[in-house]
Amino acid sequence: MSEHSFSWELFNKAPLVGIIRNVSPEDLKSILPIYREAGLTTVEITMNTPGATDMIRYAIENEHYGLNIGAGTVCTKEDLDLALEAGAQFIVTPVISKKVIKSCVKKGIPVFPGAFTPTEIYNAWTLGASMVKIYPATSLGPEYIKDLKAPMNQLKLLPTGGVGLENMAAFLKAGANGLGIGGQLFDKDLIKNKNWDGLKAHFLQFVQKLA
Repeated sequence: MSEHSFSWELFNKAPLVGIIRNVSPEDLKSILPIYREAGLTTVEITMNTPGATDMIRYAIENEHYGLNIGAGTVCTKEDLDLALEAGAQFIVTPVISKKVIKSCVKKGIPVFPGAFTPTEIYNAWTLGASMVKIYPATSLGPEYIKDLKAPMNQLKLLPTGGVGLENMAAFLKAGANGLGIGGQLFDKDLIKNKNWDGLKAHFLQFVQKLA
C-alpha cells in the first residue's frame, strides 16, 4: 500500500492540486508526464469526467511515481467506493458529505472537502478533513483566507475556483496551504491542439509562482 499512498512531502514541494475535468484518456496519457516534468506533483481526476475510474487506474498504474493522484467531485459514498477501488490516493469533494469525510478519515485517506462559510469550513475540519477546499474562492478573494485564518489558524485551506496566475501569489500570501486549479492550468486550446511543449511552458509559469 505504501508506495501508492498520498505523499505530503510531494504535495508540499508544489502545493497545487491540478483539477483534470473532461480530458480524454488519450490526452491524459500525454499530460501526466509533462505535469511531473514541470515540477507539479498533485493531480485530481474528477469523477464526472467520462471514464474517470479507468483514468485514475491508468494514472496509478503507470504514472504514480512522483505524483499524487486523487479523485475529485466525489459527492456520495458510491463515488468514494469507485474512486478508492480505482486506487485514488486522496479525495476532493465539492460539498460536505459527512459519510465521505468520515469514511476517508477511517481509512487514512486524505480528504479535501469543499466548504464556503466559516461554519461549514470549521465543521469540515472537525470531521477530520486534511485540508478544506474553499470553493468558490474568487467570490471572496484572498482576503477571505486571511480573515478565516485569523481566529482559526489551525485550519489548512485550499482555495479553489477562479485561482490562476494573476492571483496565486496573493492567495498564498494570505495563508492558503495550497491551491486548487483546473481550467486555468489545463489550458483547453493547448490540449486540443496537442501542443505539449506549450502546455509544459504553461505549467512552468505556475511552478514559478509557487516558488
